[in-house]
Amino acid sequence: MLRLALKMLFGDTAKYLMLVVGLFFATFLIVQQASVFCGLMSWTTSTLSNVGAPIFVVEERVEQINETNPLRDTDVARVRSVAGVKWAMPLYSGIQRVRLDDGSYKTVQLLGIDSASLAGSPGRMIEGNIEDLRLPNTVIIDELAVTRLARSPDRPIRVGDRFEINDIEARVVGICDAKRSFTGGPYVWTTYERALQYTPASRKMLSAVIAASADGLTPSQAAVEISQTTGLRAFVNEGFGDNPNDFNTSTIWWYVRNTGIPVSFGTTVIIGLIVGIAISCQTFYAFVLDNIRHLGALKAMGMSNPRLSLILLIQSATVGMIGFGIGLLVCSGFAYIAIQNQQPPFMMPWQIPVAAFGIIQTICFIAALLGIIRLSAYEPAMVFRA
Repeated sequence: MLRLALKMLFGDTAKYLMLVVGLFFATFLIVQQASVFCGLMSWTTSTLSNVGAPIFVVEERVEQINETNPLRDTDVARVRSVAGVKWAMPLYSGIQRVRLDDGSYKTVQLLGIDSASLAGSPGRMIEGNIEDLRLPNTVIIDELAVTRLARSPDRPIRVGDRFEINDIEARVVGICDAKRSFTGGPYVWTTYERALQYTPASRKMLSAVIAASADGLTPSQAAVEISQTTGLRAFVNEGFGDNPNDFNTSTIWWYVRNTGIPVSFGTTVIIGLIVGIAISCQTFYAFVLDNIRHLGALKAMGMSNPRLSLILLIQSATVGMIGFGIGLLVCSGFAYIAIQNQQPPFMMPWQIPVAAFGIIQTICFIAALLGIIRLSAYEPAMVFRA
């Protein structure tokens, strides 16, 4: 029966290819757009990944990491005084302008970390030494800044080069690997005191306090204790999940609720779904109509409706797997190009292809169901009519 089903399917080349193309198109749109959306959402939490502290303490009304309501400098001491805190250090985070040699300006995400402990420093250095950040007027840049702050396309910025942040010299002493910022600008690390010099003065300059839990306590337990003791808002840095007290989760949901990004990407995914359903159902129904006499002959020879239905289900599932496989392969090629060029953001967790496979097979099942309904109403005697 399997051989018969596949022979009928591949025998009608035009409709078979039409089915595969429709399912490929639907798969590509669903997987590609969902992966770009996840990549874009991961960029919103890039500061959390690049700083890497277990606990972030912010002003009580802050809901996401890119929103900086400044704190008082004394808040660092308040957090340190909490019994469940092992250490607490100041953090500056803000967007600043960099002046290049040609007089042009670029925006960067400036991070200021504690000069003594270097807590919040880059996780992986590509070139240079993190301790050199303690030298006067020094900064560490990420890989994006190598080209974004370059003097010319053929002269990338290197260790030892200089530029200006708000008319103050900044000398590059290291290059690090960092996750890209949601704002599109490169990350630049310096010490907290120097970050305040690079930044126009205001009454309160502290963006956040980063901390770690004391021995014997989890970050979540320490965060609750910090919030209760200081009145500030303490988030843990665990990665997107079910914990509402996680800064990654809070940040992503903030963008989902307050921006049009989910609607934009969701519309494209729905269009892909509609196109897949329309093309697949129409084409498969036409395929059944073209082969109705052959299926009717099998029915006249004694094959039951369940067995005939199984033939149609095998055919629909086959084109579904082929179309899904081609769509996923092309999407993987798109992902390779996107990762190499760092545009657009692309992140494909395993849930996306699994969900897309389920959607494609559901589309195929609906298409097969239409054919099964038509076949069930077909009388075997009609085969022998002239």
